[in-house]
Amino acid sequence: MAENKEEDVNLGANKYRETQPLKTAAQTDKDYKEPPPAPLFEPGELSSWSFYRAGIAEFMATFLFLYITILTVMGLKRSDSLCSSVGIQGVAWAFGGMIFALVYCTAGISGGHINPAVTIWSVLGKKLSLTRAVFYIVMQCLGAICGAGVVKGFMVGPYERLNGGANVVNPGYTKGDGLGAEIIGTFVLVYTVFSATDAKRSARDSHVPILAPLPIGFAVFLVHLATIPTTGTGTNPARSLGAATIYNQDQAWDDHWIFWVGPFIGQALAAVYHQIIIRAIPFKSSRS
Repeated sequence: MAENKEEDVNLGANKYRETQPLKTAAQTDKDYKEPPPAPLFEPGELSSWSFYRAGIAEFMATFLFLYITILTVMGLKRSDSLCSSVGIQGVAWAFGGMIFALVYCTAGISGGHINPAVTIWSVLGKKLSLTRAVFYIVMQCLGAICGAGVVKGFMVGPYERLNGGANVVNPGYTKGDGLGAEIIGTFVLVYTVFSATDAKRSARDSHVPILAPLPIGFAVFLVHLATIPTTGTGTNPARSLGAATIYNQDQAWDDHWIFWVGPFIGQALAAVYHQIIIRAIPFKSSRS
């Protein structure tokens, strides 16, 4: 009896190679169900508690995101602060780590967007109704403003001296440089979101373990490492709006359009690329 069990274990462990070519049994023997498309308008959501719960989750997540990350930026820029030793790497980890934690906490409630660019993609991909998307974006922006406001309340003088963590095109770079950095940075982030959450990819490439918040947070970390010297890294219009609103100086608003236009172009390009690379590959389910 024990020998038979051991044979069963060996058979299960060696049934498929670690890497499988497309359309082999390891991939086609998996069920694949495309979620139904969300309607463009769904007024009935307005009477649902889950609708408001999701909005509250987006508000709190963006609030906490701005609170932790802007405080870290303030610490980096203060020469008399112990946090100044964290460097750009520490700021990047703060942004990436918070996204990892917050997406993990809110994914089951609201989808864990925390970014209007991700929300707009969800509408274009028919994963979210326009009704819910508008509510999400409003709550994200309000959460960001409140998060930055709390930081200012704690720091007051230093907040004004240190530009409030607002995104601007840094000296030595042109507006074109800043726009390009925001487009490419958002492309990397949103493409990672697509790949980590796509049901078809998960079914086809099921031999690759995926914990969605981890690659998303790591993408945010890497993008910040690359683009902090250029724009301070926006890639999230709510984050940029929250910091600019509370700081409210001309320099914060001069280039503010870049931090909306760049992310929306970047997410559109990521959507097209994802459609070509992931969605266009045929997938055959074992059950029809």
